[in-house]
Amino acid sequence: MKLQLGRTPRTFDPRIAKLSMMPHSAAAPPVAVDYTPALGTSTALGMMGNDTLGDCTCAAFYHALQVWSANATGVINTQPTKEVIKLYEWCCGYVPGDPNTDQGGNEQAVLTYLYKHGAPTTRGHQKIDAFYEIDVFNLEDVKSTIYDCGVSYIGFNVPSFVMDNGTIPGSVWDVQAGDANIVGGHAVVLAGYDANTATVISWGALYKMTWAFFSKYVDESYALVSNAWIAATGKSPSGLSKAQLEAAMAALHA
Repeated sequence: MKLQLGRTPRTFDPRIAKLSMMPHSAAAPPVAVDYTPALGTSTALGMMGNDTLGDCTCAAFYHALQVWSANATGVINTQPTKEVIKLYEWCCGYVPGDPNTDQGGNEQAVLTYLYKHGAPTTRGHQKIDAFYEIDVFNLEDVKSTIYDCGVSYIGFNVPSFVMDNGTIPGSVWDVQAGDANIVGGHAVVLAGYDANTATVISWGALYKMTWAFFSKYVDESYALVSNAWIAATGKSPSGLSKAQLEAAMAALHA
């Protein structure tokens, strides 16, 4: 089985709100958080089509949906692969049966689509209520995002050693000396962290990346806001009010 990547190079849409430019709580996040135990065995997470297609930007959202549902309601919401592929068609231009259209996706474009239109599910369209960008150099804000929002949706440049020997579930991705040839881009969600590592959901399994790896290879990170998560957990993303979140998203309606 050949695992796929699929994140295209990051872009810079000036309309997308940045946490650093918004009034927010400076409270330190907990030392460690882990939302993955509620998911059960990693085999239940599913590849979401990312073993055959470069749909990781879409698959990552459906993994976020699993984290939110399992922790907020006790029942994991795992969508069929056909729904993930449908989202890949809608927001990334994939045409089933035409491999030339399997070109991956742009994270900011996918998140904007999810905010405006939502992702297909067996229960109707599932939107995110807001999203905003986190400074990848501010690890405390990245950790706060995971704690407040259940996940951080990230994009990173994948060094060859990850694909060569780091795809076994449970692998720890760390900076390595020597060959670090970049073989593509990948989108995943982080659903936990401690002082040394962040917990990654990718390819239907759990992995770890060290904070050194994060700092070297991750170049975009986002908070995804789900009102259902906020209602169930009582956590307000970085202390932001609903009015502040709505104001931050106003530019995308222009």
